[in-house]
Amino acid sequence: MKDNKTVKVINGSGPVGFTLFLGFIGALVYFVNIADGFWGVVLAFLKACVWPAFVVYYGLQGLGVN
Repeated sequence: MKDNKTVKVINGSGPVGFTLFLGFIGALVYFVNIADGFWGVVLAFLKACVWPAFVVYYGLQGLGVN
C-alpha cells in the first residue's frame, strides 16, 4: 500500500533575497558606470557579486573587531 503523504515546505526568505538582489543590481549599476571597456564591465560584475563581503569586512574593521 502506498503512503500518500504530502510534505509542505515553507520558505520565508523571499524578502531578504529580494533585498540582496536589489543591492546587487544597485552595486552593478554603480560599478558599471565607473567601468572603462569590456574588461572593466566584467570586473564590475565580479565586484557586484562580492560587495557584501567587503561591507562586512570594513564594518567589522570600523567597529574595532580584530
